[in-house]
Amino acid sequence: MSTPLVAAATVVALVLAAVGGVSTGMRRRIGSAHVAGAVLLEALLLVQAAVVVVGMAGGHRPAELATFLSYLVSVVLLPVAGLLWARSEPTRWAGTVLGVAALAVTVMLWRLLDLWEVTRG
Repeated sequence: MSTPLVAAATVVALVLAAVGGVSTGMRRRIGSAHVAGAVLLEALLLVQAAVVVVGMAGGHRPAELATFLSYLVSVVLLPVAGLLWARSEPTRWAGTVLGVAALAVTVMLWRLLDLWEVTRG
């Protein structure tokens, strides 16, 4: 895993969570800024997943492989699920849905990095 990519995705996720919180506070549904943030976050996560696949093809194996792969698949799907749910939410809480998904991505990314750094010896 790439620490700079994790940091970049964390920044994007935190900004997305903040934008979601502001839109909820203003009693507004999500807009193009929310969608753009979610798409950017998803792109960064897909690049990170590609880096992981290349690393694993090169012989790097996390000690807890099943947990790592579960987190990896989940973190890639989470922004998509959050955006789809937020887009279908007809109330002001759509921003909160997207914000919670973004915050979950942040926590999961750092846990993934932690798992990645512990290799089988």
